[in-house]
Amino acid sequence: LDLVSKDELESIHRLALRALQEIGIDFLHDGARAMLKDAGADVETGSQRVRFDPALVESKIGLAPKEFTLHARNPARDLRIGGRHIAFGSVASAPNSFDRAGGRRPGNHRDYQNFLRLGQTFDSIHFWGGYPVEPVDIHASVRHLDALFDMLTLSDKPIHAYSLGRERNLDAIEMIKIARGIDDATLEREPSLFTVINSSSPLRLDTPMLEGVIQMAQRNQVVVLTPFTLAGAMAPVTLAGALAQQHAEALAGLVMTQTVRPGAPFVYGGFTSNVDMKSGAPAFGTPEYMKTAIVGGQLARRLSVPYRSSNANAANSLDPQAAYESVFSLWGAIMGGVNFLMHGAGWMEGGLQASFEKMALDAELLAMVAEFLRPLRVEDQDLALEAMREVGPGGHFFGAEHTQSRYRTAFFAPTISDWRNYETWREAGSPAAIDAAERIVAERLRNYAPPPFEPERREALEAFVARRKAEGGAPTDF
Repeated sequence: LDLVSKDELESIHRLALRALQEIGIDFLHDGARAMLKDAGADVETGSQRVRFDPALVESKIGLAPKEFTLHARNPARDLRIGGRHIAFGSVASAPNSFDRAGGRRPGNHRDYQNFLRLGQTFDSIHFWGGYPVEPVDIHASVRHLDALFDMLTLSDKPIHAYSLGRERNLDAIEMIKIARGIDDATLEREPSLFTVINSSSPLRLDTPMLEGVIQMAQRNQVVVLTPFTLAGAMAPVTLAGALAQQHAEALAGLVMTQTVRPGAPFVYGGFTSNVDMKSGAPAFGTPEYMKTAIVGGQLARRLSVPYRSSNANAANSLDPQAAYESVFSLWGAIMGGVNFLMHGAGWMEGGLQASFEKMALDAELLAMVAEFLRPLRVEDQDLALEAMREVGPGGHFFGAEHTQSRYRTAFFAPTISDWRNYETWREAGSPAAIDAAERIVAERLRNYAPPPFEPERREALEAFVARRKAEGGAPTDF
């Protein structure tokens, strides 16, 4: 959907270019500033401020691919990113876990592994957008090693690497090479890893994030640049102003990525929403969020790059607020033409909580959206004249051959929706959706089986992790 006109879209683009030229962006990384200066940017002497001539910015637009393939350990899980393709990711980066039996608790290694097991069983979850929950009981210096090892062994879907310093990016690159059994040249031909780069809105890119851009782009891996622009807090309170700032920060990231390596895959991220002006807390699933998600897609298409959005909500419990905010967030992203949907399943509490039951509910919601987006085919056998002739006036189609031969594939088969009538529902104990979600989580974790993994690759991965742990892992001060 195009929510604003071409002229209005161009006004946002031109204002972003003007902001980059007149105000600029702070780049808190000496090497990044040096690269940009060599590329023609105006680096202010004695400062971290970088300004961009519009011609420099425009020269980088069109270098990144419109579409690319993100490769998984299992080739059957490879994802086409861009164009009319849509990929759904899991919740990521939550500091707390939740399930109904255990309540809200700090993220831990056991929950982290169980989120991976659960998400692996849902075909509507296509990639890991990061750690579903942060396993804080593993020391930060080696956490990435254990977490990536689990992600690569408990699942076979495409993965993400956090940009929290050079070493973590380099470790992730080596681990995906080992897991896929590929060399450097193949890795650079076949992007196999992505990172999300959040600008520190307003108008700043910090050192760990820029290090991630440099390390990933150098190796032709995927950079997803997502400004954290909340209107009224880290961006102007008007949606047009917030979108212009989002666009300026994304353009700065695009210039940086294409300066490091022209043609490196780049995804335009939109995360602009509003805040509750009474408390300052982020709000999601609002009409404002939907509007900015749609216009964000237009801006990404203006740059001819794939678009990232999110399925977010700010609810504290699995209640009607969680449901309607998620549906509206998701629908804004879908209408915006999202290609890469982060936080698609399990996100709660504005990102502070990863919920097992919410992951099950969202996985079904994503599957319903996917089925809705599947083209409706109108073919002679589907028009069903013979079935109408067989049943005739006043009959029913339950027993017709046309119905019976399609019985198992006629409609989407929900696992959580309960379509019994009121009386039979009461007789069954009045189960709620969360009851079904809790049951599905338990069943899927009980029946989980790890995907196949070549023994020699697993051994090599174990050896790499052990060696890097012995070396001390990665620094914890940035």
